[in-house]
Amino acid sequence: MTANMDMLNHAISRWNAGDLDGYLGLYDDGIRLHGYTPQPMNKAEVAGFYRQIWDSLAERGKPNPRLEVLDVFETGDKVTCRFVMSGTHSGEFMGVPKSGSDYALPGITILQFANGRVAERWSSADMLGLMMQIGAIPMPHAA
Repeated sequence: MTANMDMLNHAISRWNAGDLDGYLGLYDDGIRLHGYTPQPMNKAEVAGFYRQIWDSLAERGKPNPRLEVLDVFETGDKVTCRFVMSGTHSGEFMGVPKSGSDYALPGITILQFANGRVAERWSSADMLGLMMQIGAIPMPHAA
């Protein structure tokens, strides 16, 4: 296993242990995270984004959502993984009041490492599906 994979596995274990600061250690101070906002997020914005997720989408009885990595591929300085984040909508999220609904949010991300940390990340997650699961948008009806 490479040092980049070790770092990713450590970060995921910190996330699932309820240690957000330990997870955030994955990111370089100059991180640019693409995919969740119109412009790339910096480290402070990444920390705020994940704090909002932890405050409103945690797993029942835990401070954090569950993060499961399904597939991982490594090429050079990049690691790509397919993941599912799951939990319960336990607080306001993006203006949507707490629904108490369980959710599963699938996504994929590409992490580019430099000097042992993630310097740039590109992510895509099914935010529309999440918003349907927590009741912000109606589910489609069968024809």
